[in-house]
Amino acid sequence: MQLLKSLIILIVGFVLLIKGADFFVEGSSAVAKRLRIPSMIIGMTIVAMGTSLPECAVSVTASLTGNNSLAISNAVGSNIFNLLVVCGVCTLFVPLAVQKSTLQKEFPLSIFCAGLLLLLGYLGMTLGRIDGILFLIIFTGYLLWMIRSVKRARRKSTPDAISSIQEERISLSEEEIEQVTSHINLLPAWKCLIFILGGMIAIKYGGDFVVDGASAIAVRLGLSQTLIGLTIIAMGTSLPELVTSIVAARKDEVDMALGNVIGSNIFNILLVLGVAAAISPVAFAWDNMIDIAVLIVISVITLIFAWTSKELNRKEGIIMLILYAAYMVYICIR
Repeated sequence: MQLLKSLIILIVGFVLLIKGADFFVEGSSAVAKRLRIPSMIIGMTIVAMGTSLPECAVSVTASLTGNNSLAISNAVGSNIFNLLVVCGVCTLFVPLAVQKSTLQKEFPLSIFCAGLLLLLGYLGMTLGRIDGILFLIIFTGYLLWMIRSVKRARRKSTPDAISSIQEERISLSEEEIEQVTSHINLLPAWKCLIFILGGMIAIKYGGDFVVDGASAIAVRLGLSQTLIGLTIIAMGTSLPELVTSIVAARKDEVDMALGNVIGSNIFNILLVLGVAAAISPVAFAWDNMIDIAVLIVISVITLIFAWTSKELNRKEGIIMLILYAAYMVYICIR
């Protein structure tokens, strides 16, 4: 009976995640078009922060209860899942185009954050309160950088598309006209807000239900708590990123899908671990060091894949999924 209850909670969580991600992407996309902000920036800020809520909730709860080792495993495991599984699965639907600025700025920043985490962990085997504050300061700088990027993007954006078409008297098909004028029929501002907030709430509780249900099932099947933390909880809290990115890819918002992954990885280290360490020092284990090193290696591999053709294609996505399967085997046997 208890197993059936856990299974129902798991299914309800998946439903909330899927519908919440759908509304969240719809609202965020409408905001991006209304404000003439590139989808990549929306993905790396609003969407990334919304989908990182489960990681933040789990890590803060772990800090408050003194179970800080879970915070490291959750954040690092989620980042590995984001890169290999989220990006890998999205490429099965559509190639993920990567902008040059992303390859030169945001992607290296995510690798730098992982490297800084590894360095601080190696030096003291603890992420102290000062380290947490340092992460939060860097995170504030990252947000300010994103705000400047938004301002630059809006200055560079073209004036009203319709008037420019009328001036140039370009002959378009009905489908092309519909694409150009779609921003006129955007969701009202109040509905965008409802979609975004409602989607974030559904994603948050959906992630909680999935983690709770999956953890309860795993315990009943005799799996260890350490294995649960590194696999089920890390994957469960990353389900929002997976579902949101898949929905974005299917809606042809590939910039938002990739931005969500990179932004979430930066958020998980700087914000999630920064808050957790600021609340209570986070102890490192050698296994954590190995996992962070794995994260850095696969980040570099993903960057190389993206740099060679300026996109992540299906073949590379399959390789990434195979790498994640190999990592899961390693986690289970170590």
